[in-house]
Amino acid sequence: MSFMTTLSDPPSGSFRLSMLINDTRYRSYTFQFIALVIVIAIFGYLGSNLFANLRAAGLNISFDFLGESSNYDINQTLIEYSSRSTHWTAAVVGILNTLLVAFLACITATIIGVIAGILRLSPNWLVRKLMSIYVEAFRNVPVLIWIIIIFTIMTVVLPAPNAFRGDNATASMLFGAFAFTNRGVYLPAPVWGPGSLIVALVFVASVIGVFMYRRYAKKLLFDTGRLLPMGWPSLVILFVPTLLVFFLLGRPIGLDYPELKGFNFQGGIQILGSLIALWWALAIYTGAFIAENVRAGIQSVSKGQAEAAASLGMRPNRIMNLVVLPQALRVIIPPLISNYLNITKNSSLAIVVGYMDIAGTLGGITLNQTGRAIECVLLLMAFYLAISLTISGLMNVYNKAISLKER
Repeated sequence: MSFMTTLSDPPSGSFRLSMLINDTRYRSYTFQFIALVIVIAIFGYLGSNLFANLRAAGLNISFDFLGESSNYDINQTLIEYSSRSTHWTAAVVGILNTLLVAFLACITATIIGVIAGILRLSPNWLVRKLMSIYVEAFRNVPVLIWIIIIFTIMTVVLPAPNAFRGDNATASMLFGAFAFTNRGVYLPAPVWGPGSLIVALVFVASVIGVFMYRRYAKKLLFDTGRLLPMGWPSLVILFVPTLLVFFLLGRPIGLDYPELKGFNFQGGIQILGSLIALWWALAIYTGAFIAENVRAGIQSVSKGQAEAAASLGMRPNRIMNLVVLPQALRVIIPPLISNYLNITKNSSLAIVVGYMDIAGTLGGITLNQTGRAIECVLLLMAFYLAISLTISGLMNVYNKAISLKER
């Protein structure tokens, strides 16, 4: 017994340099340190070589150009901007436009993908085949083609603003509030009056209340088997307090409707056709991939669990929401992260339809005007790296939260 202990226990005594190679407790750290030094040396050599070549060519890396006037317009902005603004402001506008289309596309692609993935397993033959056609058609055609197709449809099929004019108008606004034109979609804009902040805070509190109620209902179901309704209580919690406060404060939030004045609509919010084309092309293209991930995740859950839930009298939608999908998420989330990253990076195709994202502002017009290619490319790389790492980090946290917990 003592002989086996002597062989398996690590050697005792003072630390010696030879232990960095001979002792298994330190050997892996030694090799990792050596590899790190080699990588740092390689990047250091490449960096010094780059700066040496730049000095030899009379070039230097400077970001002072970001404070100069941009001298170009951007067709859709989320913050105040004019041609007299700086290149840095133009870059911020491009960043916000990129985040906007990425956020909208991620949400829409997730909704489309989840619905299509579930319907691909429908017992209805027609529904199942239609979803199969959607998946195969959209994921096997480059997203650039879909961007061009949707943008072309919007600019060719939809009427011009002057078609809404006069008694002989060939087009009309939807519900008197929405105008679909070849220049984009016009919709009412909120007008915030006194007390609107209170209404907004009540609405946020109602949203939190819905999540808390649904979490309580699920916990009660798992602990006691008691089934609480989900639909109408969620709607009551979400809208009733907000509407009560809204009317008690004298309707502080109004709407500014778009009106045809001159050659175009004035007022309201204009969503450019380029944004819509990019948004929906990314959504339906990536939604096809998400649908396959959802289908694979659902099929990874044993059918016996769904059959057991059905034997207890649970409805099919309850079985899917409470039994199947929570377990399928552990298979769906990892590839879903890659799909979200692809949406963010594919948004750089916006320049094809004239939507000014970060690639169109900082990596396009600003680069061409200033000639600072290295600086602009470095900033672009830093932005896409930062947003990709942020998305990965948040999704990994969520993935860890829903992972199986061993007892």
